[in-house]
Amino acid sequence: MDAHEVGRARATLALFVADVFASVPRKDQRAKSDCYLRGLMLDGRRKSVQAMAERLPDGNEQNLQQFVNQSTWDPLPVRRRIAQRMVSRVGPDAWAVDDVSFPKDGKMSVAVAHQYCGALGKQANCQVAVSVHAVTDAASCPLQWRLFVPKEWADDPARRCKTGMPDEVGHREKWRLALDTIDELAGWGLVPPVVVADAGYGQNADFRDGLEQRSIDYVVAIRSDVTVHPHDVLPTAPAWSGTGRKPQPRYRDKPSPVAALVAGQGRRAFTEVTWREGSRGPMRSRFLALRVRPAGVKSRRLAQAAATDPGSWDGVLPEVTLLVEWPASAETPTDYWLSNLPDTLSLAEMVRLAKIRWRIEHDYRELKHGLGLDHFEGRSWTGWHHHVTLVTAAHAFLTEQRLAPKADTPDSPSTRSSTPSRTC
Repeated sequence: MDAHEVGRARATLALFVADVFASVPRKDQRAKSDCYLRGLMLDGRRKSVQAMAERLPDGNEQNLQQFVNQSTWDPLPVRRRIAQRMVSRVGPDAWAVDDVSFPKDGKMSVAVAHQYCGALGKQANCQVAVSVHAVTDAASCPLQWRLFVPKEWADDPARRCKTGMPDEVGHREKWRLALDTIDELAGWGLVPPVVVADAGYGQNADFRDGLEQRSIDYVVAIRSDVTVHPHDVLPTAPAWSGTGRKPQPRYRDKPSPVAALVAGQGRRAFTEVTWREGSRGPMRSRFLALRVRPAGVKSRRLAQAAATDPGSWDGVLPEVTLLVEWPASAETPTDYWLSNLPDTLSLAEMVRLAKIRWRIEHDYRELKHGLGLDHFEGRSWTGWHHHVTLVTAAHAFLTEQRLAPKADTPDSPSTRSSTPSRTC
């Protein structure tokens, strides 16, 4: 947003801040929230506190540094209000689970470690956060965040103390953080219509089982090496002599990787589907849906544990839908998903949900490049969570403005790259 756009939006922003930051106890802190949000939304390459303070006529670097890094206001009620408000306004078709990385120098930024960095596409020194987004084809917004704490931070009291990491916070796998976040959102009265996720989560049988245990529908990506049994193949019980432990039913044939199973179907089994209108025309490809039973030791263990009587489990693995994409121009199928949605759902609708994750790339692009999500220069637990909450608030405000009537007019609030402005 340029200075003119920020000025036009100030009255609306003030009402937004009064609602979203109502839990912040002090009036001066709420005023700094308003100032920080304007700094995030105002044009400029860097959204560090110093850079924002220089661009804002009422920007005071020392005050903003204290507000984001040392102030004791609780970001959780603010995020709760943002999530409740945005779910109501966006009306999501799905919630998307993902994670985002922040490249860092040094070892003292909270939860930083040498790990896979999606922003760089390789192992690098970075922070990683798990996020859950409300998504439609027209709009999306983050609902909640969890900072991933690497194992090396769990037993490093010196760094934990220096960054202010709470004692109760330890290492948890990303898929567990995602389920924790979904549980937290449920505690706020928010339940996903469907969960979508990439293969980093969908590949994990525990994650899929966690969604099942919560009665949550999902469409999640998997890799081509996930093994399954055809849905109509059932286990058989080995002969039992009547003495000793009764053998459990087993599948006679080994499971097949989904790539091998689909290859046997042939191209003719695939149907062309158009799932949305893109900037260059209709988005279409060829898809196939098959009923399958995911295999593997973990899938078997989870299915047995979920049985009413695990001791007399019949060995039948749960049935789900395997969705496969095989573009006409490709030599082999390119993408795979598993879904527990009812098999009565149309193929076109399942494809639309599987593909709806594209929206959160807009979120990350705006959050990072437009609003400075990864520009925070502090190192503390408190500072990181304050900054992320304020960036989420700025993104929520802009999303609301785009969804409002006449949001496509030239004067509608937006974020873009441009030269810094000194006035507001």
